[in-house]
Amino acid sequence: MSFLLPKLTCKRDVDQAIKSVAEKVLVLRFGRDNDAVCLQLDDILAKTAHDLSKMAVIYLVDVNKVPVYTQYFDISYIPSTVFFFNGQHMKVDYGSPDHTKFVGSFKTKQDFIDLIEVIYRGAMRGKLIVRSPIDPNNIPKYDLLYQGI
Repeated sequence: MSFLLPKLTCKRDVDQAIKSVAEKVLVLRFGRDNDAVCLQLDDILAKTAHDLSKMAVIYLVDVNKVPVYTQYFDISYIPSTVFFFNGQHMKVDYGSPDHTKFVGSFKTKQDFIDLIEVIYRGAMRGKLIVRSPIDPNNIPKYDLLYQGI
C-alpha cells in the first residue's frame, strides 16, 4: 500500500512539507518500503488518508534516503511516525518514555484516526503535547536505545 501515499525522498522535500503544510497535522512515517511492519502501517495510513484529508496530510519517508532526519528524531526502530502542526513538532504522551514519535504500527485504523483527531484538536488550542487516546495495550512496547552516549 506504500504506493498509494506520497513519498518524500530528500531532506529538501521533508523541509518543504514541514514548512508548507498549514492548519493540518503533518504525518511523517519513517521506515522502509519493503519492511513487513512498515507495509502493515502503510496499509492503515492509506485506508485512513481520505477520511482524514481535512485534518491531516500523510507522507512516507525512507530512513535510508533522509539520514539527517533519521538521526535528528533518533529513529532506532522502524516504522516510526512523527507529527507536526504548522511547522511545530507535536509530541504525544503514549505512556512511554519517548513522546517525540510513535514507534511501530497501529493495531487498528480507529487508533490512528483517534490519535490524529486528538493531535489536531490539541494543536488548534495551542498545545504542543497531547495525551494519547490509544488503549495502552495497543501501544507497542520497546526499550529506548541511546546511541553515542
